[in-house]
Amino acid sequence: MPIANIDQPNRRQEWGILALVIFTSTAVAPIEIFHAAGVAWNWLHGEPVKPRFRVRTASIDGRGVKSVCAFGLTPDGALSDIKKTDIIIVPASGWDAIASIAKNTSLLPWLKNWHDRGAYIAGVCSGVAFLAECGVLDGKRATTHWGVADTLRERYPNVRWQPEQFVTEDGQLFCSGGVYASIDLSLYLVEKFCGHEVALQCAKALLLSMPRGRQSGYSVVQLSRPHSDQKIRLTEEYLEQHFDRDISIDNLAKQAGMGPRNFIRRFKAATRRRSKRSARKSGTRTSGFSGTCSSVIQA
Repeated sequence: MPIANIDQPNRRQEWGILALVIFTSTAVAPIEIFHAAGVAWNWLHGEPVKPRFRVRTASIDGRGVKSVCAFGLTPDGALSDIKKTDIIIVPASGWDAIASIAKNTSLLPWLKNWHDRGAYIAGVCSGVAFLAECGVLDGKRATTHWGVADTLRERYPNVRWQPEQFVTEDGQLFCSGGVYASIDLSLYLVEKFCGHEVALQCAKALLLSMPRGRQSGYSVVQLSRPHSDQKIRLTEEYLEQHFDRDISIDNLAKQAGMGPRNFIRRFKAATRRRSKRSARKSGTRTSGFSGTCSSVIQA
């Protein structure tokens, strides 16, 4: 499981990441991507490398773990060895997620504790079930592999399941679909914490596509920083779902239950973005929303 030390996104040179090792196939890609961020592209261009993540791996007891295809991975340590972390990646746990939970119950309070301490936690594929089981996904948006979506929806009805999405983000929790979606999630997190340029360079160096499931592709503006303003978070979700429509600031402000001026102030405070046309009348309409932001919002 990868773990990263937390600070304001795009402001620190290096993040610490912990990757839990349960099912190795979905742990390897995140480990390599986080290692490559700030390194691979720079090396290929003869520039000084600037590692953005300090990656560690851990299993529940510190012992090696094998996937169903007998691929093994020896972790750096056990859960009890982790004293500080910012980002935790929980890989897939196998096809029978419920059986895996029953075999690894000690992981549940450990995840809940780190969530309460403010760590960012990301679940991959069936590994999302661990986040749901310990209760941190209640009321949150989440996705998982389509093959286990119905089982998890039935077992965890309080989670806002969106299995059609490759990647979801809600607060400090991230989820992704199947094996390849671990790549989408990893690049999404690189962009979230290091900025679009670093993520794009990392993707190009590794010959990967930028995260699927987002309309932005390679032209996405930087993602907003993590924040706790729920009304603005709902606005960002609305923009994601209606990026191709003309949307006025007045309309966004009305949906958020506030005046245009207050909405612009709140949006700027939460995301550190400003209204591109805030100096004009608030009724001005704009189009071409990209990702979580639109042409209304400028970094």
